[in-house]
Amino acid sequence: MTEWTAYASLGNKPFDTARLQALWGRLHKGDAEPWPEDPALQQAWVLFHNGEFQRAAEAGLALGDAGQNVANKATAIHANYVERREAARHDLLLETAARAEKLQHHQPDNPGAWFWQAYALGRYSQGISVAKALTQGLGVRIKTALETTIQRCPQHADAHLALASFHAEVIDKVGHMVGGMTYGANKTTGLALYETAMSLNPDSAVTLTEYANGLVMLEGEKRLAEATALLDRAAAMEPLDAMERLYVASARVALEG
Repeated sequence: MTEWTAYASLGNKPFDTARLQALWGRLHKGDAEPWPEDPALQQAWVLFHNGEFQRAAEAGLALGDAGQNVANKATAIHANYVERREAARHDLLLETAARAEKLQHHQPDNPGAWFWQAYALGRYSQGISVAKALTQGLGVRIKTALETTIQRCPQHADAHLALASFHAEVIDKVGHMVGGMTYGANKTTGLALYETAMSLNPDSAVTLTEYANGLVMLEGEKRLAEATALLDRAAAMEPLDAMERLYVASARVALEG
């Protein structure tokens, strides 16, 4: 594996296994990932939460199917928030999507196998333009994978959030009529999915920032003040781990813009 762009997660109290277990429920309220009993898998997650994304991915991949979710999450988060080289970012996201799709065949009931495929393809789509991705058929794959995630795990807040964002982005790019007729995108459905995500994981910088973005895409100026308030809440949070630090930073950048 080639060397990834380094990420210095400054300001977070380092994780060890004990701290990971104590905070697991809070850290994984979004993805509903169960606590791992395998000490090697626990260590891979320690690396992830400390922001050592490449080492976390390598440790997860070394564990086979059991480590795929941590490997895919580490790769996808690094690609989306740390990697600045466009080609490298696209490669990492496509690798994540391919690994997750392979895991679906081995573990079809694993929500993470479906979610990380959708997440990676969704972020890749944003990089090549959502409109272009839709013409390539990626929209159907993303929507199906997210709906399957929710079927497998109704409490998966991040899947509700991502599916809401799918509806919002499609409508934002191709309009209500084309989005609805061609891709099944619907403003009412998108708003309801955001509300579900908020009810499942209301104190998350991830939820707050994504909901804020979605409100503006779906409702425009009339919800701008509410969206700004959500970003204010996210920006004021004290992040627990490296991933939260990245989301809080993105909220602060959005407010400055």
